Amino acid sequence: MYRYYGVSFKSDGKIYIFKFEEEILKGTNVIVETEKGLQYGKVNVEIAADDLKINIDSIKSILRVANESDDKQQAKNLKDGEYALEKAIKFAKELNLDMRFIDASYTFDRKQLLFNFIADDRVDFRELAKKLAAVYRTRIELRQIGARDKAREVSGIGPCGRRLCCSSFLNHIDGISMSMAKNQNIALNPAKINGCCGRLLCCLAYEDEEYIRCSRGLPSVGQKINTEYGCGQVVSVDILNRKYIVDIDGDKKEVVLDSCDKCKE
Repeated sequence: MYRYYGVSFKSDGKIYIFKFEEEILKGTNVIVETEKGLQYGKVNVEIAADDLKINIDSIKSILRVANESDDKQQAKNLKDGEYALEKAIKFAKELNLDMRFIDASYTFDRKQLLFNFIADDRVDFRELAKKLAAVYRTRIELRQIGARDKAREVSGIGPCGRRLCCSSFLNHIDGISMSMAKNQNIALNPAKINGCCGRLLCCLAYEDEEYIRCSRGLPSVGQKINTEYGCGQVVSVDILNRKYIVDIDGDKKEVVLDSCDKCKE
């Protein structure tokens, strides 16, 4: 009977699910089978079969626990990846390509060499790929990544004073929209709602569902509404506490609605 493990290929990187018939302790290095070939990773967590949210039949296997020889091979791959990165930067400058490389890494079996880079526009890197393939004689993949992916790779400190969510614990970044900031009555100031990557803060999604639930039945600021005190204009709304302030001929009155628990579906 299989056991299921979350494995990452980089420190604090995305976690992928693999299966193995025996128990493996957290922190153990393993060799796994992926679509790109063999990879060297670390077990982060064991996952109960009932908690899996993907098709079990699609889960690939952990081939073995890494041995000393595997550790040495991985160390060599990392070192060679650094040299390859330097070579790619040099070739890109010679070809006048406007691209900024983030990293370069071999698959464990060295069947593929992957380069991640960022660029403002689409880059025609076909000639660069040919030059790299001629030097390293393996399959070359150049992948243009977005600002969020760069933040995940580089890491940093967010406006909250903590390490960036994307580089510390988020394994999947859902779509973040401006409507999430609007739902939470946050001022639409880029300096306040954008992260280090220049995109909307990932944490806007954390409480969005709760704000939507608690906002049911609440008026919007500027809306004219009839209350027990008379007709007035809404001047402020406290969504989580489900109350709002109404200006009635210069006299401000607070109106409190039922708690969020009573507006659950």
